[in-house]
Order: sequence, then structure tokens, then C-alpha cells
Amino acid sequence: MSPALRIGSVGFALIAVCYGFARFAFGLFLPQIDGELGLGPALSGVISGGAFAGYCIAILASAVLTERIGARAVAVSAALVAAAGMAGIALAPSPLFLAVSVVLAGSSTGLASPPMAAAVAGSVRQDRRDLTNTVINAGVSAGVALSGPIALAITGQWRLAFAGFAAIALVLAVVTAVALPAARAGSGAGGLPALTGPVLRLICASFLMGAASTALWSFGGQLVAGKLGWGPTGAGLLWTCIGIGGLAGALAGSLAGRFGLDRVHRAFLGLLAVSILAVGLGPGPGVTLIAGAVFGAAYVMLTGIYLIWGLRALPERPATGLMVGFLTIAVGQTAGAPLFGMLLAGMGAGPSVAVFGALALLAGVFREGQARGGVPA
Repeated sequence: MSPALRIGSVGFALIAVCYGFARFAFGLFLPQIDGELGLGPALSGVISGGAFAGYCIAILASAVLTERIGARAVAVSAALVAAAGMAGIALAPSPLFLAVSVVLAGSSTGLASPPMAAAVAGSVRQDRRDLTNTVINAGVSAGVALSGPIALAITGQWRLAFAGFAAIALVLAVVTAVALPAARAGSGAGGLPALTGPVLRLICASFLMGAASTALWSFGGQLVAGKLGWGPTGAGLLWTCIGIGGLAGALAGSLAGRFGLDRVHRAFLGLLAVSILAVGLGPGPGVTLIAGAVFGAAYVMLTGIYLIWGLRALPERPATGLMVGFLTIAVGQTAGAPLFGMLLAGMGAGPSVAVFGALALLAGVFREGQARGGVPA
């Protein structure tokens, strides 16, 4: 098996488990968990905030550790942390125990991505790196797409679901230990990256895209409930469509190489804006589900674009290059969610999604500055 196929396959599976199961599945099972443990909206909000903080700390630590101890050790740690957190969720006897377990499980996502970028940089041919990285990144969608049907199929059995997820993560830890290289990433210079022009533009673009995406990531269920009267089943179906659509994000590397990163960036920001408007305005069930799939494709494609952008901006430090864009997306999501909530409460769905669609388009003002093939424009 070639290094690209081996590392790409393991990375795709690791990202699917950490994001789709360890981080995002909690929201799908939250009504059932709340019914048994009595969390309430306040504690649920604290848990969500804690999961974000865990992600930010973990991705910063992951970038540093990958440069110091190597990709394999950090990637295996991500799988083990995911397994421990999800086992804790499955066994949780109290809200406090559950909260700690959810934060632990969610932090695995921050650990998982930087070592995969480093493994690709160290073992995959230059001409296959963008494709391999974006295939790995598309694992997010596979996990999301699988978690939706699982939640619908075993309604009421959330402990069993998380126990199964934890077992999968343990198996994946063993596979990762066997399949990934142990070499360190980059020069090992450590510290924060220099704020060069490409890095600053990446931060601005990824912040705005992350903020815009919260219109559906955080409020998609509420929007379809208000416009279409959908309950949990409809929201789960929308989630599944988002996940399936996101698999198209695996093509980000190929499209960026053929048409140039900036063109692909602007095109999918446009699609992100259109999908947010379509779901928020709720013209009908069919259009809404199609828009959900378009949103998934655009979101994962754009995260792949920011991944490539970061790696080009910091070619000697791939783990840190990935971290910059992904951390800024998360910061943008943290800022965007409360803003959208306030707009939704004060202005209604239509104006709110219009504002957030405009934020997505505004991100297109910031250019990476390289034409196809990575040649400066």
C-alpha cells in the first residue's frame, strides 16, 4: 500500500471517529441524555462551552507535541482520548461526570488533525499531499453522516451507542500505531508562527467562514423547526444530508490544484452563503435537504482550502500551519453562535441568515495569493 493510501485511509477514519462520534454525536443524543440525567439548558450550554475550550487547548498542544514527539504518538493519543471520553459518556452516573467526559471526548478532535498533516508532509510525495490532506479532512463528513442514522436507529440507547463508539476508537488506536510514521513534523522550531501576510489573510478568512457556518451548525435544527415544523427526525435527516454532502470536500486538493486556491475559495463561499439562505428561509422540504447537502460540501471544502492555505504559508511546520486555520475557524464559531442567536431572537430567521450569508461572502475578500500549482499570482 502506498504511503498516500495508507496514511489517507487511517487519517480519514481517525477524523471520522473523533469528529463524527466523539464531538458531534453528543448534540444528536442530547435530548435522550437530558431526559435521563436532567441536564437542563444551562448545564448543556456550559458543557458545549467546555468542549470548545477543550478543542482550542488540544489543537495548540497537538501542534507543539507533533513537532516534538512525532505524528504517530499524538495521533494514537487522539484515538485513546476519544475512546476514554466516549466510554465515560456511556458510563456517566451524573451530570458532572458526563460533562467531564464530553469535554475529554471533544478534545480528541483538536489532537487529531495536526499529526495527520505532519504524517502527510513527512511521507507522501509532494504532488499528492493536497489530495491526501483533503481526503483525510473529509472524514468529518463520514462521521457526521454515520452518526445521524445511528442516532435514529437506536433511539433511547445512547449509552450503548457511545460504548460502541469507544470500542471503535480503541481499535483505531491500534491501527494508527501500526500504520503511521513516527517522524517529527517540520523543523521543530516551536512557538507561535510569524504573522506574515498569508497567515493574517488566512486568519481573517477562516474566522469569517467559521462565524457564518454557525447559522446551521448551531441553529439548523431550530431553523427547520420554525420554518417547516420539523422535529428530531427531520433534523436528523438534515444532519445526515450535511454529512453526505461534505464527502465532496475530499476534492478540495484536486480543485485547488486545477483552478487555483482563490477561485475555489470564493466559489464555495458563495455556495455556503446560498445554502445558509436556503435552509433559513425554508422554501420546502426537498430544497432544504438539498441545501443541507450543499452546506456540508461547501463547509468541508472550505476547511480543506484553509488546510492547504496554512500548509503553504508554513511549509516547514505543517502541524502548525493546519492549526492556525482550524483554530481560527473554531474561534469564529464561538463568536458567531451568540451573535446569530441574538439576531434570530430580535430580527427573525430571514434577516439573520441574510447577515450570515453576507459574512461568508465577505471572507472571499481575503486571498491566499497563489495561482494554480502554488505559483505566486
